[in-house]
Amino acid sequence: MRHAMPAHGPETPARDWALTAEGEAAARALCARLPSGLRVVASTEVKAIATVAPLGPAVADARFDEIERVEPYDGDFRTPRRAYVGGADLPEWEAREDVVRRFAAGVAEHAAAGPVAIASHGMAMTVWLTAAVGLGDPLAFWEELRFPDALVVDLAKRSVKRLD
Repeated sequence: MRHAMPAHGPETPARDWALTAEGEAAARALCARLPSGLRVVASTEVKAIATVAPLGPAVADARFDEIERVEPYDGDFRTPRRAYVGGADLPEWEAREDVVRRFAAGVAEHAAAGPVAIASHGMAMTVWLTAAVGLGDPLAFWEELRFPDALVVDLAKRSVKRLD
């Protein structure tokens, strides 16, 4: 899952952004559509934990955090993000192979216990899915992600589809 829409601003670090009221409502609606009995896991970031809160307590796991990067709050943040998810490693940004490694290790551990709902972030999720299932157009995939969004991933079939 991609987290719901957070309230944001330069005075608060991105990892501490809480959801907007609309984001909370969207998270509740999305969680209501998920099957019961899922193991619930989230990145350690506030917005991801809050997105799956309607499902009950979540296991917080930093392997699902957004990519580490240095970027200004104001200005053109989309251009470097687009380049990164499109396949470019950028100076002062977490190496994409490191994102894949940590994310895959978290998925393997948590999925070993059965079906799992993982709340994460758009760039980290896109980089991992590109490696895990071979996204044909990672940039288009990332740009089409919603706040929030739920995807059904089948690693054995190397497929990903949006939850209907």
